[in-house]
Order: sequence, then structure tokens, then C-alpha cells
Amino acid sequence: MSAVAESIAIPDTRLMADALRMLAIDAVEAAKSGHPGMPLGMAEIAVALWDRHLKHNPRNPAWPDRDRFVLSNGHGSMLLYGLLHLTGYDLPIDELKRFRQLHSKTPGHPEVGVTPGVETTTGPLGQGLANAVGMALAEALLAREFNRPGHVIVDHRTYVFAGDGCLMEGISHEAASLAGTLKLDKLTVLYDDNGISIDGHVAQWFNDDTPARFAAYGWHVVRAVDGHDADAVDSALQEARTAGRPTLICCRTVIGKGSPAKAGTHDVHGAPLGADEIANTRRALGWPHPPFAIPADVRALWDARERGEMAEADWSRRFAAYRKHYPHEAAEFERRTQGVLPAHWRDTVRAMLRDADSAAQSVAIRKASQQTIAVLARALPELLGGSADLTGSNLTNWQAAIDIHADDAGLQGGNYLHYGVREFGMSAVMNGIALHRGHVAFGGTFLTFSDYSRNALRMAALMKTRSIFVFTHDSIGLGEDGPTHQSVEHAASLRLIPGLDVWRPCDTVETARAWASAIEREGPSCLLLSRQNLPFVTRGGEQIDAIERGGYVLRDWPDASLPTRTQTHSRVVLIATGSEVSLALDAVAPLAEAGIAARVVSMPSTSVFDRQPDAWRDAVLPRGVPRVAVEAGVRALWRQYVGLEGGVVGIDTFGESAPAGALFEHFKLTAQAVVDEARRVTQRAA
Repeated sequence: MSAVAESIAIPDTRLMADALRMLAIDAVEAAKSGHPGMPLGMAEIAVALWDRHLKHNPRNPAWPDRDRFVLSNGHGSMLLYGLLHLTGYDLPIDELKRFRQLHSKTPGHPEVGVTPGVETTTGPLGQGLANAVGMALAEALLAREFNRPGHVIVDHRTYVFAGDGCLMEGISHEAASLAGTLKLDKLTVLYDDNGISIDGHVAQWFNDDTPARFAAYGWHVVRAVDGHDADAVDSALQEARTAGRPTLICCRTVIGKGSPAKAGTHDVHGAPLGADEIANTRRALGWPHPPFAIPADVRALWDARERGEMAEADWSRRFAAYRKHYPHEAAEFERRTQGVLPAHWRDTVRAMLRDADSAAQSVAIRKASQQTIAVLARALPELLGGSADLTGSNLTNWQAAIDIHADDAGLQGGNYLHYGVREFGMSAVMNGIALHRGHVAFGGTFLTFSDYSRNALRMAALMKTRSIFVFTHDSIGLGEDGPTHQSVEHAASLRLIPGLDVWRPCDTVETARAWASAIEREGPSCLLLSRQNLPFVTRGGEQIDAIERGGYVLRDWPDASLPTRTQTHSRVVLIATGSEVSLALDAVAPLAEAGIAARVVSMPSTSVFDRQPDAWRDAVLPRGVPRVAVEAGVRALWRQYVGLEGGVVGIDTFGESAPAGALFEHFKLTAQAVVDEARRVTQRAA
């Protein structure tokens, strides 16, 4: 129990729990949809955690040293909304009455940035648990970096509510295994072991020995806790504080507890109780109050504002003392937890671009990325890298990187994490690190394995996390590993995710700019990088500046003027990305010999280009001029840039196993293919 909680009398847990139950029942009934079963079943668990252990300040949800609470079984969102409302967050009762309605602060599943106090967006089961692993990891690393003897400014815990569905999902294995290996001792998961999912009793399809499973991961496990006894849950939470490892508390509960007809059945999982059963539940609980009415004395039991302000005020006094002794560290802590880049950031980017241009190296883009990371790591102490067991192939490490690991003393700090073969888990953990604040996380794997991570990428875009996903071996150019590893549709499919910036740079300069843009962005980015060497492209200073616009003129028509209508038949725009930019450049001379002037547009990021003003986009891709796009991937996406009359040089089949050069010839991804397509579209336009 926290020092603050010890100073008050233990409240009436039944009244507090029943208040949560009735708010959930009433809101789901008003919405005519929702999931009342979990809030009814986990109410006493919520009382034990939120009233007796959770360190938070409803008046300042962004307090850096608050405990993090993650509702991984996010379908039970009304439990969280009830907790936030009753403890004093800016979530008035009218918002609970508007549960699941357009533009309310109480959407069907919790959404970070929409509801004050919600730490992460949950709903896809298991990902909340993985996000929490990232949060706990971020706390542990910040504590080791900033705490000093006698001055502890980072000391908070991460709590998770999870259900059977979360633990069935494969990502729970990835995340929990990693958490156990790293000995994240401030991570506690409260497992709602009710044996019910949407389809019914889970014993027919989920009969794992869950406690043994987590013990095998290296977790401390508290078995068979009565989830309807707040004191028993409280004791388990006390035990977790001294376990020295992450803790799983297995809480035996009855789904829908309090509902006379539906408790213990799957009928209460995801549908309103109905007016008659709600009336029966009110009688069974002895709750005489009308819908959404919470008596003042019950509200007083829940109100955490004064306790929260006292806890934060105590921390602020300690932080002031820390600042006096360690002014530089205090300023850095504030900068990083606020997500602000260093004051010298712009100078760093300019120097990085200038150096990349001066070096004029023709290297693999994964190598160009590694060189950029080394520069960034010196400027950004918050940079936290990693790879899903492909460090030597992704080239995501750098000479000064320090591996994160755990020993008998617990987690040891560093700035590089070997995630193991856990692509989905890695991506969701990175999202949790980003949500926690204090680090800029990136992680690498092959582009084809982005499929494993896809829902975490989508969640990153939905949450606008500053997560950077590094995907190397970006096309058939990886060669002999064959079609299982050759990305064909992946670049296009990632570009379809709203809010996700996808960069496919062609050389060292574009790579440096892509990295800078990803770090500057309040949102996720994917960097698609080649395995094979690519030629360096010469360009002027204005062109270097233009890269950040996502698409720009790399080589212009000879007179650099826009064509007139009478000239369009002899001009063409070639649009390319990544390794295919060199093909477009190589096509310029043969086209000129054929009487066709070609403008080459490099478009490393279609999403960034699409956000540019109309004037910029029209200047780069003038209307009325035939266009050809070239990329070693599916053609469909490029139709929006070239039109139905334009041409696309691409590949709409899976690859083959052979050296890269042979594959590009086999699939007709050559400069001659670009020339042929350009001649075809200009002839059609004539």
C-alpha cells in the first residue's frame, strides 16, 4: 500500500466496486452495444489496484513519474472510463452517457489522446500487454540513466489488466518471454481468469497451464487469487512489489458478476444486459440508484485528486533537489520526457546531409542507414535501437551501442536491445516505449516480415507514436533467399495505412533525410532499405532541401521549363524510388537519343509528397505530361500518380531465387524497360 493510501481508512470496497459495475451496465445499455461482462467481473480487482496501489494524479495525467495502467482487454473499456470518471479525471458523467457515440471521449475501445488518463489504445488483444512491456522497459532504463544516490526521480510501476483472449494471442508469448528475460520487476499483470470468451467456455480451446507458462518465462506467479476479494488482490499486489521479477497475478473471477441470469456465461461478454436484467441486477446488488447516479459518499471514496496532488507535490520537491545537484541531468530528463529534440538538432541534420553529400558513397542503403544511426546516436542520447534477431543483416547497431541485458542484479542499462525473433512483439513494445516518453525507439527486421508486425504498425499510426520501423532487404534485390523473403506487395500495402510515413531512399543523402524526418515526426515511420549497393546520386543544395517534401525533381528537362501543350508528346516524367531511381536515371540518355526529354522525379515518400501543397505537387508532376513510375513491387499503387494512360514498370508476381542482377533482368526491371514504357506512353499521348 502506498504511503498516501495508508493514511486513510480502508473504504467500503463493495460500494466502490458496485459503482463501477452500474456505470458499465448503464453505459452499455444506453449505447445498445458494448462489453459489460469484464467490468462486472473485474470490479474488485480495480478497487484493489486503483484505490490502494496506483500512483497517479487525475489533475495531471502527464506527470512523468505516474504509474502506467494498461487495459489490455480493451473491450471492457467501461471499466476504465468508470475509474477515470470516479477518481477525478476530466471525464464528466455526460461523456459516459455518450459511450460509443460519435466524437465522445468514451469510444468503444480506449484510445490514447482521446480520453484523459488513457495510456495506450487497446482492443486488438495482447498488444496492450506488449505495450506495457515497453513502458516498463522505458522506466527501468530511465531509472538507471537518471537516478542518483539519494535522488530517485524515476520510480513507477506498470500495471496491466488482461484476459484469456490476451493470453491466447501469440504476441503475449513474445512480450512476456522478453519481459521475463529482462527481469522487468516493476511490471505486474492481473489476469482475469474467468474461463469465458465470446464463443463460450474456453476450456475447449484454451486449456494451457497459464501459471506454469509464465513461471517458465521467468515471471513471479501468484496463483488462484479470489478476484472478488479486494483484500486478497491487495496482498498479491504487495507481494509483486518485492518479487524482483515481473509478476502475473491469476485472479479467479466470474464474468458478469452481479447479473442474476447471465453471470458466468458468454452471453454477458459482449452485449447489453437488457432492461429487465439490469433491474434484476440492481436488486441483487442492493443498488437503488437510477442510471448513472453515484451517491456523494461513494464518489468521495473514489476521489483520488487530493492524494494524487500530494504524491506529485512530493515528487516535485524531490525533483527540485535533484535539479540543484544535477542541473544538466534534470534539464535532459525534462526535455526527453516532453519529447523535445535537442536545441542543436537542426545543425546536426544539416551537417549530416552535407557530410553524406560530400562523401558521395555508393553503398547498400542498409549500410547508409547504419552510418546515419551512428551520427544520430551521438546527438540523441534518447535513441534506443534494436532488431528482431537480424542485427548483422539490418545493420541497426553502431560502434558505440551498448547492449541491454539482465543479470543476477536485474536489468542493466544500454541503448540497443536484441528483441529475438519477435517481430510483432518488438513493434508493439516499441509503441509502448514511445508512449512512455523518454526514448526514440527503432527496431529492424526484413521488409517481408513486416507482415508479422502489421497490426502493431497500424496501432502506431492510430496512436501517432514516434516509432521508427527499419525494414531492410526491401525487394527482389535481396536475391538468392527467394520469394519467401522478397518483398513485392509490402511497400504498397504499408503506404495504405493512414498516418504511417513510408520512406524508400535511393542513396546516402536521401537515407539521412529519411531518418531525420522520422525522428522529427510526431507519428510512426517506416524506412525501407536495400540489401544491395546503390549508386550515389549527385544533386544540388536546393534538391537536398527538397528531399524532405517526399518527392522532388532529381533531373530536369534540359531547359528546366514546363512543356507547352504542343511539346508534351516529346516529354515524359519518370517517377522512381529506392533502387529503381538509378534505372530511371540510366533511361534519360537513351530516351534523349529517341527524341524524348525525360524528367526524373525521386519520390522516397509518397505520403509526405501527398501532404505538400498543390503548387509543389503540380510543379514536380506537371499536368498533361505522360508519366512512367518504376519500382520493384506491385504496380497498382502507382496508378494514382501516372493515371490510367501512364505506365508502370514493376512486378506483379512473386520473385525467384537467384542473384539480384539476374532477377532484375528476368523480371524486366531494367533501364531498357523504362525506355520502352516511356516511348509507349509518349506515343499514346502524341
